[in-house]
Amino acid sequence: MIYRIREKFWSWDDSFVITDQQGLPFFQVQGKVFSWGDKLSFQDMQGRELAFISQELFSFMPRYTIERNGHKFAEVLKEWSWFSKKFTLDVPGPNDYHIEGSFWQHDFQFRKGNRIVASVSKQLFAWTDSYSIQIQEGEDDVAILCTCIVIDQVLHDEKKNH
Repeated sequence: MIYRIREKFWSWDDSFVITDQQGLPFFQVQGKVFSWGDKLSFQDMQGRELAFISQELFSFMPRYTIERNGHKFAEVLKEWSWFSKKFTLDVPGPNDYHIEGSFWQHDFQFRKGNRIVASVSKQLFAWTDSYSIQIQEGEDDVAILCTCIVIDQVLHDEKKNH
């Protein structure tokens, strides 16, 4: 499945829609304005919450929690590295995703073991940040899309702070 994420061009909060490859709305993300740390509700188009993303404020490296049905499901961690950026989607059991690539170019891959299970690439000539995510069949689309949103937020925060 291929998804496209384009943040709203003018927005007072962190709300946007994720479309399918035909450009039809598939998921929506609603941000919490005036909150301590990032808090995002990942929803289907009927407004049912599928996941909730929250930033852990007191962490040496950026760390976000993904909850499902009110329970912690996974964590997204930025790994410490000298020369490159790396992220991990830490899910229960031995099914962690390791994410590497050119994050500033929005060109990176999700790996599970030695397999590439999702690829992210930035679209050129877009008015706003826009990128596509291709996810292999049988993978957790919601967890991968939530992680892409977290990575985008971490990169945005780093850019803003420098």
